[in-house]
Amino acid sequence: MDEAQAREVLAAAGLPADATLLALGENAVFAAGDLVVKVGRDAELLPRAERELAVAAWLADAGVPAVRAAEPEPRLVAGRPVTLWQRLSDAVRPAQSADLAGLLRLVHALPSPSFTLPRRELLGGVERWLRLAGEAIDPADAAYLRARRDGFADAAAGLVPHLPPGPIHGDALPRNVHVGPDGPVLVDLETVSSDLREHDLVVMALSRDRYGLDPGAYDAFTEAYGWDVRDWEGCAVLRGARETASCAWVAQHAPADPKALAEFRRRVASLREDDPEVRWYPF
Repeated sequence: MDEAQAREVLAAAGLPADATLLALGENAVFAAGDLVVKVGRDAELLPRAERELAVAAWLADAGVPAVRAAEPEPRLVAGRPVTLWQRLSDAVRPAQSADLAGLLRLVHALPSPSFTLPRRELLGGVERWLRLAGEAIDPADAAYLRARRDGFADAAAGLVPHLPPGPIHGDALPRNVHVGPDGPVLVDLETVSSDLREHDLVVMALSRDRYGLDPGAYDAFTEAYGWDVRDWEGCAVLRGARETASCAWVAQHAPADPKALAEFRRRVASLREDDPEVRWYPF
């Protein structure tokens, strides 16, 4: 889905087609007045959109600072799920790693909601992303990632957690925290799951090692959370699974974006060469 297609969905939904594009990834995200509108890539994402709205209501009831829905159910417009959200006030400062840690502590302290949260299927999107990549990527690279996915899925199934399993955010990065006048707020709830709490913590460890997160910022995160996941023997397994998923995620953008293809090739090469120090770049 490109921007023009997403804007056609906005118009079909009776929403402003000239809304401001905020992001274009798994969803196209637009600002329209006091609303934020998310347009999903395809109808397969409708159940996830329904669950994200249920999660927002659950977090609101629990008092966790998080983005709030403007409509309780998604719309299916032109075969794409559309969700409406209350637009947050302008940020007063960038989110810091300690802000994220504080919100994670709140989420990790929650019991399971009345509805069923899925497991964190970190590797569940790999096949779809590779399918979307099509002939833009080397078939040998696609086969390599499928084999790597299967290996890490098996290894992850045998992990013994350090923390009690339960609700997690699923994509715990400072970019998914908005600091407004009333403090930090958790956003992007579509990956909220029930699984190993360590999933949320490995994200920041990988950010430190692969994406250039300042070590001091990582130390502030572990201090605010109260534990460093790198001390856990299962950390390498979850890190490897996330690297595999992150590599495949970029692949889906390769057919339309040469920069995505170049980043995909960089990531695959570093995995094939087992080089954990090659810098990856956010996309």
